[in-house]
Amino acid sequence: MQDRVRGICERFDRDLRDARDAASLAAVRVRYLGRKEGLVTALLRDLRELSPAERAAAGKSVNELKTHVETGLEGAAALALPGTSGPGLPPLDLSLPGRVQRPGVPHPLNRVRALVEEIFLEMGFALESGPEIETDYYNFEALNIPPNHPARDSQDTFYVEGGLLLRTHTSPVQVRAMERRQPPLKVVAIGKVFRRDPFDATHSPMFHQIEGLVVGEGITFAHLKGTLEQFCRRVFDGGVRLRLRPSYFPFVEPGAEYDVSCIFCQGRGCGRCKGSGWIEMGGTGMVHPAVFEHVGYDPERYTGFAFGLGIERIAMLRYGIDDIRLFFDNDLRFLTQCPE
Repeated sequence: MQDRVRGICERFDRDLRDARDAASLAAVRVRYLGRKEGLVTALLRDLRELSPAERAAAGKSVNELKTHVETGLEGAAALALPGTSGPGLPPLDLSLPGRVQRPGVPHPLNRVRALVEEIFLEMGFALESGPEIETDYYNFEALNIPPNHPARDSQDTFYVEGGLLLRTHTSPVQVRAMERRQPPLKVVAIGKVFRRDPFDATHSPMFHQIEGLVVGEGITFAHLKGTLEQFCRRVFDGGVRLRLRPSYFPFVEPGAEYDVSCIFCQGRGCGRCKGSGWIEMGGTGMVHPAVFEHVGYDPERYTGFAFGLGIERIAMLRYGIDDIRLFFDNDLRFLTQCPE
């Protein structure tokens, strides 16, 4: 029995070396481990013919042979994987360079957010954050938005159980900051907001908003305009001009919308700015006295201004993107082409 075991082991090693493809490897498996005609299987059956004294030593040798055969077949099969050497494949060239792992890049929105944070930190603002699931008080009431305002309609706002809602702007963060701190203060809140908008080229039910707030004694509209001009010139890397247009927002008085001169045509008029020479950026204004009363500030003593705009808006302008949905498609061909 021991001679048979040694002979089969030597023959198996030779057959395994000679296997050149998957078919010949499968044939070797059947030849040695097949249920009916396998050589190792036959040895296991023949153990029954031995005496009890011989069976123990012979059984150990046969089991070691079976393990050797199974291990050899598994190793050969693993080496036959695509891209490696093994039966039926050329030898592995260890001198070839390895596959280069392509480094990741920041998402365009994260890149713009980091730039915005850097600009405001250099201007002396503090970064603030708050919950994305808000109460009606912080999202509407404390911001002087009355119960009959259209923004409270279920067609404009995502309401959830317990009288809560998904914040429609980051202004609640400003209210929370004023409740915790006394003037003077300069804060900027950046985060996700949610509105029941259609998902199309220019709208998304979830987007990222930036809102700034400055409160102190003697704060004027001139401070507001100077801050916005400084920010817009930094974020667009050029000498853009700023324009303010009267507008209404419940939490500011007076209110305005601000535009920048078109960065594509330098204000001469093109398709991007619809021939006007200006591109709308966001809303702004002097904080309404009613908002100060909600947080316990004296509106006779303190004044302040607030402004807001979207990160997606900045990214679309900086990188020349005309469809907001591209930011959320997770297509690496798009995400890796935006310049630094």
